[in-house]
Amino acid sequence: MALCAVLIVSGCAGVEAPERRSGSRVLRQRAAFAPDGSPERRRSPDTRPRIGGQSSVPFTHQAVTEVLGEVKDTVDGVARTLPRLAANTKGLGGSDGVFTRYTDYGSIQVPWLRGATARVTSLADASETVEDEDMRAGILRLTGPRIEAVMSGAMLLTTWLDFLRLAEVIQQECPFYGVERLFVDLDRVQKRIEPAMTALASMDPDKVQATATAMPELMGQITREFQSIQEGARGAMERGGRVVAAAQFLEMLTLVSALKATLPRPPPAAPVTFGVGLVMGSGGVMLGSRIVVTAEWVERMRRLVQAGVISAPVVSAAVRIHAGQVLMAQAKQDLPKGVREALGDSPEVRAMHETGRAGAGMSSAPKHHVLPQEHREWFEKRGFTGEMSIDQFCVRMEQSHHEAIHGGGDWRLGRLWPREWNQMIMRTLTTAEREAGRTLTRTEILNIVAETMHDQEIPMRFTSGRRR
Repeated sequence: MALCAVLIVSGCAGVEAPERRSGSRVLRQRAAFAPDGSPERRRSPDTRPRIGGQSSVPFTHQAVTEVLGEVKDTVDGVARTLPRLAANTKGLGGSDGVFTRYTDYGSIQVPWLRGATARVTSLADASETVEDEDMRAGILRLTGPRIEAVMSGAMLLTTWLDFLRLAEVIQQECPFYGVERLFVDLDRVQKRIEPAMTALASMDPDKVQATATAMPELMGQITREFQSIQEGARGAMERGGRVVAAAQFLEMLTLVSALKATLPRPPPAAPVTFGVGLVMGSGGVMLGSRIVVTAEWVERMRRLVQAGVISAPVVSAAVRIHAGQVLMAQAKQDLPKGVREALGDSPEVRAMHETGRAGAGMSSAPKHHVLPQEHREWFEKRGFTGEMSIDQFCVRMEQSHHEAIHGGGDWRLGRLWPREWNQMIMRTLTTAEREAGRTLTRTEILNIVAETMHDQEIPMRFTSGRRR
């Protein structure tokens, strides 16, 4: 299971729904004037990324769905394999079931990975129903931490499966190694993997970002563990007088273990290489003459980085793991310039990706609920639940800006100001409902909110907020 299988997904942009046009008519009826009755302020020039003069949003959506499809395929493959390992009485299913806890550990990772993948799919599908391109892009960016989590989580799950396969071969072919020793080895490896897997499963954006960018160091530790267990088993076989069998054992591991793809391993006596150059060729990112990620993978990741969905450091970490440079610094600036540019890394792109902080060295900026929390029930009745709850539609603002749109530092006095954000947005939405003569759909609400955010010059850089 190559890492590129972990990192990619199928699908394409959806067809415009009929309800989008009806919502747009409601919006256009009110678009000529701002909420206070004055002529609408002219929009700033369109600076959205475009491909060949076309909007890049459909391409971003396609990249997201392709990543999810590959993750799903990988997780499903592991889920099918784990029961077979657990049932093999000559392997992990034997020894009175002492290894069951390790196959179970792999199995309990499957539900959260599948659940996260389904939630990202739900968000991506919801983005396709919205007319405003900035709002669509904003919803797609909400998938970022989840995509980074499932990409890295699937990688760790396939790596854990490799250790289980290694243990199975040792159980079957190397009785000299000892059940107790193998049990302790797997326990040690699980304890290395577990903190990262727990952080990824939390879906906390800061934890996911930190864990995903630190993956090369973790994978370097795991590589050493694999080599250590492999060498220990070979030595045990040789001490038992099975020198020829030991050589065959190493060859068997090369064929059985998927680590040869996900963790490129040097010969047992050779250290993991430092400072090996990566170059961008016509076929993809290369290490010497070997392609470590394809051009298609690079293009897919470039789209996601440029759209602000995932971060360049996370993609750079994935490239390093592909190349076997798992002990090198994971910082994106350590990649050659050509590779960084191919992945879409630039100061402008890095500025697009929110990492949960107002800026370097600054405390966390206030999160503004675009859809007012005090009207949560109103929004829930119109479809804002689950992955599309109002808590997903928060934007970080400077403290002064946040206070200004709410009418000053005293929110109670601010509510008396007609253009205070909560008052204005709810007045706009309820008036639109009255004019439409029916309850607005979630899509229509998002289109109207998008127009108001444009008017107020609030960027659609959404981040998840916590329900108070």
